[in-house]
Amino acid sequence: MTDELYQKAILGKAREATGAGTLTEPDASATVNNPVCGDRVTMEVRLSGGRVAAVAHKVRGCLLCEASASVVGANAPGATRAEIAAARAAVTALLRDGEAVPAESWSELSIFAPVTTHKSRHHCVLLPFEALAQALDEAEAG
Repeated sequence: MTDELYQKAILGKAREATGAGTLTEPDASATVNNPVCGDRVTMEVRLSGGRVAAVAHKVRGCLLCEASASVVGANAPGATRAEIAAARAAVTALLRDGEAVPAESWSELSIFAPVTTHKSRHHCVLLPFEALAQALDEAEAG
């Protein structure tokens, strides 16, 4: 671990673990794995009126994955699928191209700026977003 990569904001967000746990009667859930590092994320969602009413996650993974899931847990409730897709696009652009997080997106995403130069760790941050997208797909199909 480098101090640059695991800075205080990421450590703090991982410790918060906002949304960690399970939901009673979720509409859908999805589990995704990162075969490169062994991270595994399960996201559960409950929808209401076209918005995420509640989200919960279980993470077996690194601090980056835990921090990302916590950001999702803090920001996804109340969001539409389009808002979640925009947040995913914003963090992807931050990681891949170093683009600033747009003001209309989840401001906490900017804590992942140090990960930009660690390409092998991008998927660790993106995994919770992937799990949430799959859970939303399942909920809409169900």
